[in-house]
Amino acid sequence: MVVPELGPWRAAGPRVRRIASAVRPRLTHAVRTAKPQVTRLISTVRPLLADLPRPRSLSTLQYTAGAATAGLVLAAGVVTLSGPWDATGQRTAERDRATALEHARGADHGPGPAAGGPRPAPSAPAVLAGLGAATSPVDTRQAPAAGGTALADVLGPLLGSAALGDGHTAVVVDVATGKRLYSVGPDKGLTPASTTKLATATAALNALGPDHRFTTRTALLGGTRELVLVGGGDPTLTAHAKADGWASLRTLATRTAATLRERGIHKIALSYDTTLYAGPALHPIGVNDNLAQVSALIADEGRTDNSTSGPVRRVADPAQDAARKFAGFLKAAGVDTTGPAPAKGSAGAETVASVSSPPLSALVERMLTNSDNDIAEALARQTALASGQPGSFDGGAKAIAGQLRKLGLPLTGTAFHDGSGLDRDDRLTADLLTAILVKAGTPDHPGLRPLLTGLPIAHFTGTLSARYADGAAGLVHAKTGTLTGVNTLAGTVVDQDGRLLAFAFLATGTTDPMAAQSALDETATALSACGCG
Repeated sequence: MVVPELGPWRAAGPRVRRIASAVRPRLTHAVRTAKPQVTRLISTVRPLLADLPRPRSLSTLQYTAGAATAGLVLAAGVVTLSGPWDATGQRTAERDRATALEHARGADHGPGPAAGGPRPAPSAPAVLAGLGAATSPVDTRQAPAAGGTALADVLGPLLGSAALGDGHTAVVVDVATGKRLYSVGPDKGLTPASTTKLATATAALNALGPDHRFTTRTALLGGTRELVLVGGGDPTLTAHAKADGWASLRTLATRTAATLRERGIHKIALSYDTTLYAGPALHPIGVNDNLAQVSALIADEGRTDNSTSGPVRRVADPAQDAARKFAGFLKAAGVDTTGPAPAKGSAGAETVASVSSPPLSALVERMLTNSDNDIAEALARQTALASGQPGSFDGGAKAIAGQLRKLGLPLTGTAFHDGSGLDRDDRLTADLLTAILVKAGTPDHPGLRPLLTGLPIAHFTGTLSARYADGAAGLVHAKTGTLTGVNTLAGTVVDQDGRLLAFAFLATGTTDPMAAQSALDETATALSACGCG
């Protein structure tokens, strides 16, 4: 009979005993807890043992092999029952054993390497372990290089690319400590394009809270047979058959019709109320495929196709379009209408039915991921109303600045004129953008967390889905910004030292938007690959 070499097993004896000592209590508890299952497993295995011939009719080796097979089945069952697996995919017994044997820098690798042998690899540091260490948004003292390549030596040449036009600003901040690691013109205001949406989102979340919802309702005017569709400023209201979790105009019609029929009403005059907002509905850029006229009543952002994001031709009057669709849904539900026509108001009217948007946190994430201008302008107006300002472009701009000031964010060099960043007179600084991102990561402001979770992910989601194919895919999370002659990028990245960094790069005077975009992406990629001081 061939016997396996026993030397290695004898040599491993002390370590096996040490492992067994660490694991035995967990296994003992697991087996005791799983006793009923183990009993059933034994009853399943016992016939296998019973069917084995005794040693007198078979060789000892045959019997041993058969018994070992059955034993393995039983052992596998016990190990399966001794779980569970924790969230990291590690069995809890193994995790406890690792904890018992853990040294200061990571896993136990035995008694240590032989002289001249390879050293065990250290464990990676926790990426976000120090996230709560920042006591203020940004420490503006520039951190000196601690060794290795200086960050300025890496980013300077990249940001100096001719593709980035005749001027740029940049800031990089360690989110955990609030230390500024790199800066060029941090307080210089430049046209931010769609990175403005970071400021809009911050102001809206601070003014309204992440759980706030916008309600669209129907109401009966007192003493009349007039039904009013009242716009509540929900920019995500949809008339599509599949609502995908957004507030549905069809659902509102179904609920309204049911109530009207219960009251014996089968025909009614329909009007619509958009008085929640004030001022011009048309953005200063004029008619544009990137933004519908801003209205308190709008369905599917006034899009003329089935798209949910990106530029497309919009209807001329979003409120009237939504009311006409609503009338059609009422008719399908058994209530005919005359109109629709604009209402003079609905104050004091009796609510018939309503639908509400998802929480503001979800709207912010959708806005940032897709760079949605319609949501941005609606949130600017809602922030204005919550701040005691008129629901207009001007009111929104004042309210955004006011809310950022309340948060203690740096406003030197900034100017707001809208919520989307389509206005070329907007001015933001790299200092403000990074301060916003740092503030969103602090434990004192959990309501701002959608600012981080909504950022597009390199080569995966939103406006970054087609970028970073050749580098930093999944590592860079950033809000993009593009206007003619303007390219911007602001977001977060984890560097090679495991630090979470917030960055903002703004370039103006660019002549080739694709080349400028590539230059910014290359800079963010270099930041992710850098273990710089």
